[in-house]
Amino acid sequence: MKITVLSSGSKGNSSLIISEECKLLIDLGTTCSYILNKLDDLNIKPEEIDAILVTHIHSDHIKGLKTFIRKYKTTVYTTTKLLGLLEKEIGKFDYCIYDEESTIIKDIKINLFKTSHDAGESLGFLIENNKKTLVYITDTGYINTRYHEMLKNKDMYIIESNHDIKMLMEGPYPYYLQARVRGDKGHLSNKQASNYLTKFIGNKTKSIIFIHLSEHNNTEEKVIETFNETMIKNNIIFNNYLVSHQNKPTEVIEI
Repeated sequence: MKITVLSSGSKGNSSLIISEECKLLIDLGTTCSYILNKLDDLNIKPEEIDAILVTHIHSDHIKGLKTFIRKYKTTVYTTTKLLGLLEKEIGKFDYCIYDEESTIIKDIKINLFKTSHDAGESLGFLIENNKKTLVYITDTGYINTRYHEMLKNKDMYIIESNHDIKMLMEGPYPYYLQARVRGDKGHLSNKQASNYLTKFIGNKTKSIIFIHLSEHNNTEEKVIETFNETMIKNNIIFNNYLVSHQNKPTEVIEI
C-alpha cells in the first residue's frame, strides 16, 4: 500500500491511497484542477480512482468533490448520516453506504471510527491492505478512549497536528474562534497529537505524517519540536516522520 498526502492545511485537504488493485482519495477539499494535476504527475488517470472517502462536510474537505464526481462518476463511500449532510451541500451523487463491521473495496478493507468535530458527522479511518494498516485522523478535538486499543501499533499514522497553543492564543483569531479550535469539537494541537502518538505507536509502526497544519497558528518547525520533545519525555525513539504542506504533495510512502 502506498500513500501520499496531495494537499493538507487550512485551505484544502486530500490524500491518495494506492494498492495493487485499488486507488482511493480521502477528501477532495482543494480544487478539482489541482487534484487532476497531481494525479497526472503520478501518471494516474482520474477514471482510475475507485472511490472517495469523506471525513466530513467542511469546505476544506469537499470543495472540489462535486466537480470531480460529476465529471468522473466516482463512487463516494459514506454513512447514512453523512450522506444526508453531503447531499445538502453538493446534491445527488453515486454513493455506497459503509457496512457496519468493515467495508471492502477491491483489496482494501476500511473500518470507521468517530471523530469529534463541529460538522454533524465526522469520521476517521483504519485502512488495511496486505496485512498493513494505516490510521487516518483529521479534524477532531480529541480521540475517544474507546478507540485507543484499536488504534495501537499500526504501520502508519496520518494525524492532524493543527495548531501550537501559544501561537493560537497570541495570534489573529478572535477569542470565540480560538475557543472553537481548542474545544472538544475543534482540532488537535501539536501537543495533543504527539501525546496520542505516544499511546499508539508500537514496534510495527514505520511512519507518521502530520497533516492539517493551521496557516496562522502553526509551523512545521513547531510540529517537529513538539513531537521530538514529547517522544524524549516518554523515552520513545521514533524518527521516521514528515509534515504535509498545503500546495505540495508529500513523497509517496510505501508500507
